[in-house]
Amino acid sequence: MSLVAHLTELRNRIAKALLALLVATAVSFWWYEHGLGDFIRAPYCGLDAELRFGDDADGCGLLITDVFGGVFIRLKVAFLAGAVLSAPFWLYQIWAFITPGLKRNEKRYGVGFVAVSSLLFALGAFLAYVSLSAGLELLLGLAGSDVIIALTAQDYIGFVLSLLVAFGVSFEVPLFAIALNLVGVLSHEVLAKSRRWIFFLTIVFAAFVTPTQDPFTMLLMAGPMIVLFELAIQVARVVDKRRARRAALEHFHDLGDDDASPLDARPSSLDDAPSPTAR
Repeated sequence: MSLVAHLTELRNRIAKALLALLVATAVSFWWYEHGLGDFIRAPYCGLDAELRFGDDADGCGLLITDVFGGVFIRLKVAFLAGAVLSAPFWLYQIWAFITPGLKRNEKRYGVGFVAVSSLLFALGAFLAYVSLSAGLELLLGLAGSDVIIALTAQDYIGFVLSLLVAFGVSFEVPLFAIALNLVGVLSHEVLAKSRRWIFFLTIVFAAFVTPTQDPFTMLLMAGPMIVLFELAIQVARVVDKRRARRAALEHFHDLGDDDASPLDARPSSLDDAPSPTAR
C-alpha cells in the first residue's frame, strides 16, 4: 500500500472507533439514570449516616454548586463508561490497522498483550471500587464528630473516576516489564538485581498516584503491584532460559556447508575432561 492508502485506512479506522465511542457514550448517558449513577454512588451511600449528607438515615445526597455541574458530571461518567463499553471495537480497529505489518509471533504476542492488559485494568478498577467504601470511611471519619460532611458531586465523582483509572493503569505497569523482556530490551538478570529498588519505587509510585494519599489505599495499590512485578520477574526468567536454549540450538545454523564452525580454544575444567578409561 502507498502512504496515501495507509493514511486513508488510518482515517477510516479512527472514524469508526470514534463513532463506536460516540454511540457507547450516548448509551451510557441514558444509562446514568437507570443504574450507572446508583452504581457510582453506592460506596458513598453505604457509609454510616453521620458521614453522609441527607435529611434522614437513608439520605446520601451530593451537592451541585453550579448550573452546569450536573451536565458535566453526567458527560464525564458517560464518556468514561462509553470508552470501556466500546473498548473491544476500537481496540479491534487499532489491531486491524497494525496487524498486516506484524510477523506471526508478533501477532500472537500482540493478542496476548491486549487481552492481559484489559484483564489487569479491569482487576485494578474492581479492586479500587471494592476498597472505596473503606477508604471513604477512613478519610471522612478523620474530620471528627462536630463536622457536617457534605460532598459535592463534582468532587466525589471525580475522586471515584480518578481512583478507578489510577488503579487500572497502575496494574498495567508490570506488564510493560514483560513486554520489554519479550523484545529483548530488559533481561531477567537486570530485573532480579533491581528487585529491591523496583519494590521501593512501587511504594513511592503508589503514594503519589493514589488520589486519597492515605496509607490504606496506598498499600492496597502497592501490594498487588509488588506481586505482579514478582510474577513479571519470574516470567522474564522463563523467557530468558528459553531464549538461551534456542540460541544454543541455532548457533551454527547460519554457517554454510563448507564453512568451518568456530572453536572454543579456552581450556575446560578437569571435572569436564573425559576419563582416560572412557571409550
